[in-house]
Amino acid sequence: MLHNHLVALRKARKGEGGFTLIELLIVIVILGVLAGIVVFSVRGIQDRGETAACRTEVKTVETAVEAYYAKHDAYPTSLDDLNGTTDPDDKFLRSTTLEYATLGADGAVTGAC
Repeated sequence: MLHNHLVALRKARKGEGGFTLIELLIVIVILGVLAGIVVFSVRGIQDRGETAACRTEVKTVETAVEAYYAKHDAYPTSLDDLNGTTDPDDKFLRSTTLEYATLGADGAVTGAC
């Protein structure tokens, strides 16, 4: 009696679809590969962003140095000269907290881009 009932249940479920363990593992592996691709793609975008920020900062400081030279006929000796610390009328930069650009003694601007 119990055997007949189990056979009937098995026949009733035979047409139902489902996922096997192998199919689920394949899906997990595919999702892992896609996640790895996304992580490496995002890292490349971030690196390009930092390079662009560096170049922009160097160009901004170069422009400030040129403006300072045009006004004073001499190059600034420090970044404080460019942001108006020594003279409030000479505010060519908003701040001297720069990440990438440095100012040399001869007014040359360098950056590690």
